[in-house]
Amino acid sequence: MKHKKIVFVCTGNTCRSPMAEAVMRAELKQRRIRWYTVVSAGLHARAGDPMAENARKALLEEGIACPENFRARSLTPKLLREAYAVICMTREQAASLTGDNVKSMAVFAGRDVPDPYGQSQQVYRDTLRLIRDCVPKIIAILDIGNENQ
Repeated sequence: MKHKKIVFVCTGNTCRSPMAEAVMRAELKQRRIRWYTVVSAGLHARAGDPMAENARKALLEEGIACPENFRARSLTPKLLREAYAVICMTREQAASLTGDNVKSMAVFAGRDVPDPYGQSQQVYRDTLRLIRDCVPKIIAILDIGNENQ
């Protein structure tokens, strides 16, 4: 079976989308679901920037693995075309992109995931909690893991 790519998108690819990438990877691993590649990108990313330290801390506090060598990347037309699902943190971000594969977190969670950039560690924890609540809903709505493998 061909791998399907899930792309999480936020503004700078240093906070929300890398956290969502890490949470989805951990959830798929725990459920022993294969055939998915999970990545993240930013609409206005500065390529090469590291993950925000508060995002990394929030993940580590919850025991979620995050790659030490993470570097921000921009969403490219190629990445958009290759993706099985593109999941943006806000409705506005999703509306700025075209494609049937583009959805916002509001589709899964009923609300946008606000940007924690530059805020307190608690705001990053709250953002991570919202993302963690969304991931099982994403898996269910996209019917991930029910393919013939």
